[in-house]
Amino acid sequence: MLLEDYAAWSAAESLRPIDNGIRHHARRALIDWASALYPGTRVAPGTAMVAAHRAELGVGRSSLPGFGTTCFPALAAWINGTASHTVEMDDIFRDAVYHPGCPTIAAALAVAEDIGASGDELLRAIVIGYEISTRIGAAVQPEHYRFFHTTGTVGAFGAAAAAAALLAPGKASVALHAMATAATFASGLQQAFRSDAMTKALHAGHAAQIGLLAAQSAAHGVTGVPDILEGAVGFGAALAGNPSWKGATDGLGTRYHIGEITMKAHACCGHTFAAIDAAVALRAIPGFDIHHVRAIDIDTYQVALNVTGNPDPTTAFEGKFSLPYVVCHALLRGSVRLDAFGPDRLNDPAIRQLMKTVSLTADPVMTAGFPSMRSARMRITMMDGRTLEHHSPYRKGDPEAPLTDTELDAKFRELVAPVLGVGRTDALLAQLWDLGAQPVASLDLAAPVPAIA
Repeated sequence: MLLEDYAAWSAAESLRPIDNGIRHHARRALIDWASALYPGTRVAPGTAMVAAHRAELGVGRSSLPGFGTTCFPALAAWINGTASHTVEMDDIFRDAVYHPGCPTIAAALAVAEDIGASGDELLRAIVIGYEISTRIGAAVQPEHYRFFHTTGTVGAFGAAAAAAALLAPGKASVALHAMATAATFASGLQQAFRSDAMTKALHAGHAAQIGLLAAQSAAHGVTGVPDILEGAVGFGAALAGNPSWKGATDGLGTRYHIGEITMKAHACCGHTFAAIDAAVALRAIPGFDIHHVRAIDIDTYQVALNVTGNPDPTTAFEGKFSLPYVVCHALLRGSVRLDAFGPDRLNDPAIRQLMKTVSLTADPVMTAGFPSMRSARMRITMMDGRTLEHHSPYRKGDPEAPLTDTELDAKFRELVAPVLGVGRTDALLAQLWDLGAQPVASLDLAAPVPAIA
């Protein structure tokens, strides 16, 4: 059974010294997660969740970074997992259509702080959660993504595996029963993408919380169903119809998926990124004049249109899931950052006028290549009849064009400094790059937030 295979590997991996190259990728994942977390602490639903749980704060050892307080681990996983998914800057494992960092790191950090773990123990747990959950996620796609939000469902396995590795290193039975129990609570519906509700972000927090709780319970003897992945009425049958479990353990322990993660270069849904990259490239052509554009034609894969085809976004959330809006913003402004979704930008007459020229088409080849291929082609027809075209076979930030460490540093500073201030941000970034034998608690993530926030 697959969960037995994953659990046996996890138990062995949790006792091995972490390889320097893998440690570096895990540090990158943690830094990228923190980049997404801190701005998410300034807005709802994170702010509302802290208010809702105010009677439970100031106890325990698990931090709520950006809020300047602590709580017990499950609540920390719930809030931090949600906040880190809120501003749409979190990482992606492309083949699984999945954001592994939000549930996996939120759970791992909460447990690591609670038990006094070292940085290396945290990083090793993050790696374990990523490796197992990304493989499960890839096995159930693309059918799973028709109805379910993978981060809310598969994320539970990442959280459970990471938490179990910290709570009971070397114990395969704990890892097995943690994942098996988490599986039955996995949830998250695609309909949450189709409105301005806050539910989508909550999926990541819920996955982090249930994975952590399942691991805590398994560490004290609570058992789950070992064949819950492949069983006749198990996770795969119920949530993916006919998943491809063959190959679901390929490369485990030799090819590390944490080194193949997409890190976001734009502050919106990842399904729009290839088209945004094309817009930025065309905008840079010498002599390009946005005022002389007659038509914009975008070919991409069908899922991108299903999720981000909104032609008339009216809120920040809808804007992040509107391919016409983000592409036109990129053509006019040169980028799509967090400031792209304020009321002034969303209602900018120049952007709105340009959006009227956009046509979207599902390309059969691109559609067939999903989820491992995330491409787009843009053709811009000018008033004088000239046609400019750019094909993005992948996205900036994908494994084929990863963010450099320098670019990741810049992303961290851009997103975290408005919350912590420049000095604190630079100090935390240096600590995260150096994280190893020292206790995770040395990061002091629950320190009060400075007045700049």
